[in-house]
Amino acid sequence: MSDTTIFALASGGARAGVAVLRLSGPGAADALAALTPGKAVPAARRAALRDLCDPRSGEILDQGLVLCFPGPGSFTGEDVVELHLHGGPAVVEGVLAALGRIPGLRPAEAGEFTRRAFLNGRLDLTQAEAIADLVAAETSEQRRQALDQAAGALGQIYEGWRARLIAAIAHVEAGIDFADEDLPKDIDRAARDALAVLAGEISAHLDDGRRGERLRAGVHLALLGRPNAGKSTLLNLLAGRDAAIVSETAGTTRDVIEVHLDLGGVPVIVADTAGLRDSTDAVEREGVRRAAARAEGADLKLIVLDRADWPDVPDDLRALAADGRALVLVNKADLAPVDAPGDLDGAPVLVLSARTGAGVEAFIARLTETVRGLALAGAGAAPGPTRARHRHALEEARAALTQALDGWSNRGPELVAEDLRLAARAIGRITGRVDVEDLLDVIFADFCIGK
Repeated sequence: MSDTTIFALASGGARAGVAVLRLSGPGAADALAALTPGKAVPAARRAALRDLCDPRSGEILDQGLVLCFPGPGSFTGEDVVELHLHGGPAVVEGVLAALGRIPGLRPAEAGEFTRRAFLNGRLDLTQAEAIADLVAAETSEQRRQALDQAAGALGQIYEGWRARLIAAIAHVEAGIDFADEDLPKDIDRAARDALAVLAGEISAHLDDGRRGERLRAGVHLALLGRPNAGKSTLLNLLAGRDAAIVSETAGTTRDVIEVHLDLGGVPVIVADTAGLRDSTDAVEREGVRRAAARAEGADLKLIVLDRADWPDVPDDLRALAADGRALVLVNKADLAPVDAPGDLDGAPVLVLSARTGAGVEAFIARLTETVRGLALAGAGAAPGPTRARHRHALEEARAALTQALDGWSNRGPELVAEDLRLAARAIGRITGRVDVEDLLDVIFADFCIGK
């Protein structure tokens, strides 16, 4: 438990009907008593209406609800007090200033409440990360993923794997420490078979197409094609506003223009790029270079073709469609009928008119289905990694586990046991069971004040 008491605005900073201030630490109840002179601290988890006063001047700052959550049964594991105030800036600033004048109190740092909850054993690191994700969630599927993780769905998987590794280490070390004893004959084989199963589970978990990470950070789409193919018009249709300039002049789009969308609960970042062509203009050439870079890094490419380029698609555009990460859109179908096959080198082909809207509804439906497939696992599937650090630690664990299995018979039990310890430590770092001090500043750096 910390010997300092922290406070912060836990609700948003905008003007609102209600603002919530949170205090955590050994002096939380005393601070409440100082703000409400002559009044008893209310019973645990019972809201009470109180006048909140400046401890120095006695001036009434506001009238609001106060609640006490004694540790260790609070969010942080410490004594916690919440002040539910009117949400005007003057009220909030006045109460914060009054708290700052109480000896032993200080403003909280970003993420410090959640960090204390972790340090006091109230949650593991995956749950702490999920709280930040829940605060930042902008779509329904992001919310669901964060809630599942906050409930421990991901941490339970990793802790289960770590427990199985520890059990295997115990079996291996039993063979080292009690080599002269009459141990069960199959103990070595049983441990190895169990670890082989675990290695397969970790590999399957990693082979998820990075869905959890995509859902958390957004699926990246790149609009690609020749100048005047209709990319910017299509972007504006998707955005529902004039996000990009539309002109008959070729080469209008020079830089990358991004629009953030919610498609079926999945966050999507659509990038409109410069038209792909040879140019003598230095600025346009740079735009084409950036377009190619976006194509390389995109989760999905939307290749927009002028109907005049169909079906004899230029080789450079055909090459973009050939890697399994593309939808091909034949635009300007209002100018003349277009007969499109089902695919172009494996990439689905859709016909539409961005100007009239014909075919756009079917395109958006197909796009939504595709991005959901990129970001969401099937019904009943186990959750996957949601951060790069999860994936890195699991890859490290798998490598150590594979080395242990490969060297089981010829490297000696001492080295095998060390490999298994390395694997267990790597998984333990995900939930925070071991070796986490160097991770804490990184993990909590992006939290907001009051969480």
